[in-house]
Amino acid sequence: MNVSIACIVYQDGKILVARRNPTGDMGDRWEFPGGKQEAGETDEIAIIREMNEEFGVTASAGEKIASSEFEHRGKVSVLNAYLVQFDHNGIEKPYVLTEHTEYKWVLPEEIPNLNFVDSDLKIYPAVLEYLKRK
Repeated sequence: MNVSIACIVYQDGKILVARRNPTGDMGDRWEFPGGKQEAGETDEIAIIREMNEEFGVTASAGEKIASSEFEHRGKVSVLNAYLVQFDHNGIEKPYVLTEHTEYKWVLPEEIPNLNFVDSDLKIYPAVLEYLKRK
C-alpha cells in the first residue's frame, strides 16, 4: 500500500500551506507539505527527505496527529499527518520550492476557504482538533 505523509508545520498560531505546481490531477491546489514514502523509509525519514527536496529545509518529525485512507486513480493509499518543525519560517529567508509555486502561513480555520486537495481535507478535522489542544 502507498503511504504518504502530511507535514503540519505550526507556529505562532498559523499553519504552513503550499500551492502545488499547476500540473497533474491536483495541480494548482493547496496542501499541507508532504509527499510519498519511498521503499524502506519510515515516516520520519520520508518527512526529512521530502522537506529537504521540496522546501530546502532541515525538518524534524514530531507527534503523529492523524491517519486516513484515500483513493487516487483506483489505488488505496494511507496518509499520515505529523507535527513537523522546520529550521526556519521561510519569511526572512525564503524556502526554495521545487514542487510548489507559493506558500503561506494561515490560520487553521482558513483552510476550508482554500482550494485544498481532497486527501488533506479528510485529515483536516483531526488536525484542527489537535491544534486546538496545543
